[in-house]
Amino acid sequence: MLRIVHKLRSGFAKMTVREAINSAMAQEIERDPNVFLIGEEVGQYQGAYKVSKGLYDRFGKSRIWDTPITEAGFTGLSVGASMYGLKPIVEFMTFNFAMQAIDHVINSAAKLHYMSAGGLKTSIVFRGINGAAASVAAQHSQCFAAWYSQVPGLIVLSPYDCEDARGLLKAAVRDPNPVVFLENEIMYNEAFEVPDNVMDKDYLIPIGKAKIMKEGKDVTIVTFSKMVKFSMLAAAELEREGISCEVINLRTLKPLDRNTILESIKKTHRVVTVEEGWGQCGIGAEICSIINESNAFFHLDAPVVRVTGADIPTPYAFNLEELSFPKAHNIVEAVKLVLK
Repeated sequence: MLRIVHKLRSGFAKMTVREAINSAMAQEIERDPNVFLIGEEVGQYQGAYKVSKGLYDRFGKSRIWDTPITEAGFTGLSVGASMYGLKPIVEFMTFNFAMQAIDHVINSAAKLHYMSAGGLKTSIVFRGINGAAASVAAQHSQCFAAWYSQVPGLIVLSPYDCEDARGLLKAAVRDPNPVVFLENEIMYNEAFEVPDNVMDKDYLIPIGKAKIMKEGKDVTIVTFSKMVKFSMLAAAELEREGISCEVINLRTLKPLDRNTILESIKKTHRVVTVEEGWGQCGIGAEICSIINESNAFFHLDAPVVRVTGADIPTPYAFNLEELSFPKAHNIVEAVKLVLK
């Protein structure tokens, strides 16, 4: 198993997001004999991104299942297993490949509990990388956050740091509902300090609850996943200019934590939403609707500004790809716009 903790002088452990996901899966597989990991190269190869490194050696082939390249096959098998009381963690090498199996996710896992009048349950986690990585072109760079967030019956989670990754993934495995767990490849190597309580085998983050990463009074920035990093960088830059930003890490995309968003708006009176995905029908668009349909609308001093990925297929060329997704300077510009 990975050496997952590195003690710092502060007394906190330091680990990468990759290690956080690995340790969360290991603890849940050890805790519950019904939990197993299944996917392409998750076992003997140690995972396409080494997220499952060491798990095959530790738990064996009955708990870590290598599969052929057949997303439709192993996803359908896993949904069936969940109907019989097992708890699969289905790894997609990328959620772009999950499109091959999307019928099993949306028409089977998400709907079976309702269509069986509560007679069937599908406790299952679909996890893997989501959004852009680095020069993997249009077919491998899409953000599916808004897609899955539209579907009744699914829970959709999107972690940012190690605390998110461990607490949300463990909560996902223990939840009786199907969960889509959207990771980010670029974040895998990011290292964070982790308090001891986060390493506890029973540490869970409540599903449906956002986290205020930084308190502020002038503007609310609402974001998730990798964009939390750029939002925090933008907030730090703006702080030096005397602009105080409150940064909200959504963590859960479905169900959204409406209360945290709306209460922050009542304090700051201005909002910027940030996401890597396309703007049309995106998470930011949903947040705009939530504000519009609540009394928080009357607390706004300016229209909501959305920062999103460009409305194009992602270019392969690195220089063009860099221009296709939000960076800290785009968020800074949006905050200044909403303050005009």
